[in-house]
This record gives sequence, structure tokens and C-alpha cells, in this order.
Amino acid sequence: MRRATSAHAGRVSRGVAASFSKKGNLPSVAGQAGPRKRHTGHVTAEGARTPEERQKARDDLLAYAFRALSGRALTEAELRTRLLRRTEDRALAEEVLARVQELGYQNDEGVARAENSRRGVGGFRVRQTLKRRGVEEGLIAETLAARDPGEEQADALALLERRWPSLARKRDPRASAYAFLARRGFAGSAIWAAIHEMSGRAEDLPDTGEAPGEDFPDPE
Repeated sequence: MRRATSAHAGRVSRGVAASFSKKGNLPSVAGQAGPRKRHTGHVTAEGARTPEERQKARDDLLAYAFRALSGRALTEAELRTRLLRRTEDRALAEEVLARVQELGYQNDEGVARAENSRRGVGGFRVRQTLKRRGVEEGLIAETLAARDPGEEQADALALLERRWPSLARKRDPRASAYAFLARRGFAGSAIWAAIHEMSGRAEDLPDTGEAPGEDFPDPE
């Protein structure tokens, strides 16, 4: 009787083991990992969203764009760069950029006008700044064409008047004055006009009568 019972138990045990083996789902025991659970949920592709999720992402990015523009006027290139730091969805970034432009919160023409109206800087500095900020060359040329040469010359003279006390102590005041105004982006013609004007006021700044730009080229 014991032999029959033992044989029957062995057959049952082997049957159970075979059944679990076919299903590929062996029961866990102490110290061993249980069956792995398969994820049946749908995994979306990178950037894919439900309409509700995309709308929320758009609203969040639009709010960020308004915050960015509230602190400082940004060029299109600058705002695009900031938006792409917040999202990998380029289409969404372009959509938000177009929306803020449509609402009038961003335009490169306004940025160029503001940069062009700054006092104490010449046309060369304006060009460099607008180019660095990503403004298109055509708009830069249009902006600079609107500059008044007389106003730029007066601006250079006013700047030189404020700095002259320190420049006059230099070994070569004329050269120092030229270098100072050139670093501020003024053209050679405006620089020499300002220097010659100052030469008539200051005894220690002799006017040699040299032609404007003869010794010093326009700044690049």
C-alpha cells in the first residue's frame, strides 16, 4: 500500500511540474524570483501624446514663452532656442513661437529698432549685436540704413567729452580717443569729426590737419 501511494504521489508531482513547465510559469519559492509580469500597456513613440496631453504641453510652453519675453525683448532666434531647451518637440516649439508673434509679443523689427536707438554705441556695434542675436542680414542692413550720420557723430562727441579728462592724460590722446570710440562701434568718419571738435577746445590735443581715417581704419 505504501509503495502504491508513493508511486501515485510521484506521478502527481511530475504531472504538476510538467504542467507548469508547459505554461512557462513556475511557482516561486523562498529565495527565488517569482514569475515575470509582462507589461501589456501600449508604449507610445517618443513625442507622441494624446490630444489632452499635447494641449497641456502647448499651454505650459506658451506660458513659459510669455515669462521669457516679460523680462527682456528677445529675437526670434533667441526665443526659439529657449523653447527648444524646454521641449524636444520642434513642431510644438514652432507653433508656440508663431502664436506669440501673432499676438504681437515678439518681432525682430522691434528688437532691431530698440538696439539701434541705444545711445553711446555706433553702427558697427549695432550690427555686431544684431548679428550675434540671430537677426537676419536683410533686417540688419535696413536698420543701419535708417541711422542718422549726424546723430551718430553727435553721440560720439558727447561720449568723448565725458571721457576726455582721462584720455587727455594718455601719451597720445588722439590715438587713445580713436581706439576708445572704435571699441564702441563708431565709424572712422564720426570718430575723426569728434576728435577734431575736441581739438578746438583742448590745448593739449593738437589738430594736425590729417585727413579723417588716414591713420586709423574703420573698426570691423
